[in-house]
Amino acid sequence: MALRPVLVNVKAVDDVAVGRFWAEALGWELSGGGSGATAVKPPGFDWLDPVGVCVDVIAVPKPRTATKNRVHLDLATASAAHQAELVARLRALGATPVHVGQGDVPWTVLADPEGNEFCVLEPREVHRDTGPIAVVVVDCVDPRAMARFWDEAVDWTLCEVTDDHAVLRSAQGVGPYLEFLRTPGGVKTVPDRVHLDLVPGPDDDKEAEVARLRALGATDLDVGQGDVPWTCLTDPEGHEFCVLARS
Repeated sequence: MALRPVLVNVKAVDDVAVGRFWAEALGWELSGGGSGATAVKPPGFDWLDPVGVCVDVIAVPKPRTATKNRVHLDLATASAAHQAELVARLRALGATPVHVGQGDVPWTVLADPEGNEFCVLEPREVHRDTGPIAVVVVDCVDPRAMARFWDEAVDWTLCEVTDDHAVLRSAQGVGPYLEFLRTPGGVKTVPDRVHLDLVPGPDDDKEAEVARLRALGATDLDVGQGDVPWTCLTDPEGHEFCVLARS
């Protein structure tokens, strides 16, 4: 078993504009604009052998609803000055402040040009080696249940699990963390605009991996995708994710 998270998949009406925003925000490369899928990735990123995750912005016809996304990115900073500079730069690029009930916290909550929430974190020692994306955060009801599923689903290492959160990271100890955060009202009500895509290892059979995920509690998902080389699933709390084909 070697399924690895490879993409943070973001839906947008204007994939090029949102992709350009995220490329500027992360300092990464932009490719594929105009095809309905805009890739944002660090230089040299190999999606067939990922050691982190990149961002893929996919064009969809409908704008997002007012419902808060259950998946978002936390961005890393190296100092208080860096945090302030990054927030100012992101706002100049088109990000807007949003309130999701965060109260008085040391991080800043913003939304990209189509309203997808993300956070700019205060400097934390644990995030000094993650790259610009510190954490992919998933709202959930039961972090322990999410830990049981995702620890078996992917080859990332379970770093911590409590009643409040579960944290995984690449087995190589590089790239962002994946955190399942217990969140009031975390029950899914609308399709997510942001989800994870997974890729099998070079020696793994995609259909066998999908069957294994179903046995762990994943459910098939029909979003009108038709005959495509990837498989759409949901985890036990209904978070969408896809298993990609390697070719």
